[in-house]
Amino acid sequence: MGELDQVLFHNGFSKVHCEPINQKENNDDQKEESWFEEEIDCDLKWSFALNRVLHRGTSEYQEIALLDTKRFGKVLVIDGKMQSAEVDEFIYHEYLIHPALLCHPNPKTVFIMGGGEGSAAREALRHESMDKVVMCDIDQEVVDFCRKHLTANHEAFRNMKLNLVINDAKAELEKRDEKFDIIVGDLADPVEGGPCYQLYTKSFYENILKPKLSDNGIFVTQAGPAGVFTHKEVFSSIYNTIKQVFKYVLAYTAHVPSFADTWGWVIASDQPLCIEAAKLDKKIAERIDGELLYLNGASFVSSTILNKTITKTSSHSGMRFQETQVHGLELALDEISFDLAVSTGRMSQTDAAGAMCCKIPGAEFLSSKL
Repeated sequence: MGELDQVLFHNGFSKVHCEPINQKENNDDQKEESWFEEEIDCDLKWSFALNRVLHRGTSEYQEIALLDTKRFGKVLVIDGKMQSAEVDEFIYHEYLIHPALLCHPNPKTVFIMGGGEGSAAREALRHESMDKVVMCDIDQEVVDFCRKHLTANHEAFRNMKLNLVINDAKAELEKRDEKFDIIVGDLADPVEGGPCYQLYTKSFYENILKPKLSDNGIFVTQAGPAGVFTHKEVFSSIYNTIKQVFKYVLAYTAHVPSFADTWGWVIASDQPLCIEAAKLDKKIAERIDGELLYLNGASFVSSTILNKTITKTSSHSGMRFQETQVHGLELALDEISFDLAVSTGRMSQTDAAGAMCCKIPGAEFLSSKL
């Protein structure tokens, strides 16, 4: 396979393998096709055909590869996990960035935790009101790799409004005196013991992140897989953790084909998150440079209406992330009590007020802890 068979990761599994392409019986030339393979679960793998490996490298923290795939174009892979694909990364990044900025009356400053590939910064810089975007990623090698090889983000990396910082996001926020209109979490999922886990805890949100938001400030984060079978992994816990800290919290989802799943995000503020399709479309036309490929007002409003399975799990599981002094970082479970109106399916006063503000039919977004 040439260099294809050298794409290895620390778990010991080769993520690229060859299989014969089906040939007609009279074809004497037996060709081989290379595939990238990602383990989604112990009994489930996701694979796609490759043209070639474009680049690969190793940093202090992780292994990086840029693959040229037949279905998804250029694909960024870190530690064997798909990060983004050329043909559909706009879904993830438009949903990560634009709803929060559109909910803010006049966003001028953004702090991005992670986001080393530059796509989140690219979308934030499309807002004409923007004065400053701080992108803080811990891995210099990943940033340099993406700046060199991801051509779609070359202009964003050259933008004078972008302030690129190589540091731990927690440490960077702690040392800064300034406040931001928007703080974005574009981090890896909070795997227990992983480097990003502490950036998803109640303690971090409450004591470090929230004080760095301006008066009308909004926080938004990616929240991991949000499918019927995968939302319990981290999505429900992230949502319930953020509910402990902010007054107004909204979860929303969209399908990302290259992720082979529905993905989730959570947006939060202490000011009402008023969303209405027509008003969002007007703001998109007035504020954003160029045309969005996926997001419009109607699609965003509909994305906040979660299916029954996810709503039930997230409302009653009580899972959240917290720090403990004795055992370090761990996933804690607590039971969230709901009044009779919620338990019988009727809305609480908080939900009713939120529904009037957000104008979402039936207020199907998740209820706040009472």
